[in-house]
Amino acid sequence: MKKIILILTTLLLISGAGCNNNGIDKELAKCIGENSMIYVSTGCSYCEKQKAMFGDNFKELNSVDCAFIPEKCREAGVTTVPTWVINGEKIRGVQDIEKLKELTNC
Repeated sequence: MKKIILILTTLLLISGAGCNNNGIDKELAKCIGENSMIYVSTGCSYCEKQKAMFGDNFKELNSVDCAFIPEKCREAGVTTVPTWVINGEKIRGVQDIEKLKELTNC
């Protein structure tokens, strides 16, 4: 039994499981966060997909969860999530990292 646990642990470490940054480094996430705002909502599968792209570094972004702070979303005119606001422009839907780098000049 110990041997199986050791083998599984080794495989998880080799495969990178548990490392939830998906190659997006903290500095890039921080740069994107400094130049944008993302509106999400708890329970939104598309929002979860966007969050997964950043992994643990999602916390570096400026984000508003419309499920918890709906008035902020209304004030910003956000009607669908995820919505990014970059340079005053609303970009709806899941965005790939390359597009976000381009839009935020990161």
